[in-house]
Amino acid sequence: MNDEHSQTALMAAAARAAHLVVDRKPFVFEDTLAHSLLGDRAEELVGYHRAYGEHLILSGVRAQVTTRSRYTERRLAELVEDGLKQYVILGAGLDTFANRSPLAGQVTVFEVDHPATQRWKRDLLTAAGLAPQAGPVFVETDFETDDLVERLVAHGFDPAEPALVSWLGVSMYLTGEAIGTTLTAVAGLAPGSELVMEYALAPGLCDETATAFTKLATAAAAERGEPWLSFFTPEELSATLAEHGLTVAEHVGQREVADPESWRSNEKLLPAESCRLVRSVVAAPAA
Repeated sequence: MNDEHSQTALMAAAARAAHLVVDRKPFVFEDTLAHSLLGDRAEELVGYHRAYGEHLILSGVRAQVTTRSRYTERRLAELVEDGLKQYVILGAGLDTFANRSPLAGQVTVFEVDHPATQRWKRDLLTAAGLAPQAGPVFVETDFETDDLVERLVAHGFDPAEPALVSWLGVSMYLTGEAIGTTLTAVAGLAPGSELVMEYALAPGLCDETATAFTKLATAAAAERGEPWLSFFTPEELSATLAEHGLTVAEHVGQREVADPESWRSNEKLLPAESCRLVRSVVAAPAA
């Protein structure tokens, strides 16, 4: 697979790597392996952030990818304390959790993505000398045709045990029908399972900065053949989640995720708030 087919994953990893170079402590999130995983492309991609780090699209993407990872992994840590043993990353791309986090030794990490994307990532891991001794479990899945739960179970997932499902940077590229299919699958997991989903906020609810960011981001995505297709108000998404059997716990904006000091220390880091996170829970069946 060449990079032309993986621009979303590539740009997200570059933004996580650049955060530790362009921005200042206290960092929102520390992905200490993203730079290494990018291999020969690292200096080129991070260099854009060095040279143009204050540009709306670059500063906005750094805020987006760091806040969503911070929130999700913080929630995972809380659930692991309560005994959670399974972590599913949908559309994992170049996620490095399984290679860098101490929590990875306490949960089974299932990375779900297209077979070509996973072959590409495996090659990058090997080239960087980052291939872990055990895990993650790579679950090669064609989201258009495969049954998600069946694919997970075939790779050792226990459907009787709760899981945290991370679904970041994906839903805006999908149709409503495709989103519904995934939500139905997640809702069928064991009670107590949780979903952290990133979604694009309906344009009419965005402030001036977020509107400008969305305009640039959607144009860039469309140019690389990955147009944004789905936008939600929080109320619309809450209703959609409820229709599929998921109970909303909270909606979270980017600025809410990091400590105020992180934003004060990083004038170049701009939470555009055009994308938000929603956390929902699989409830126990009614008696």
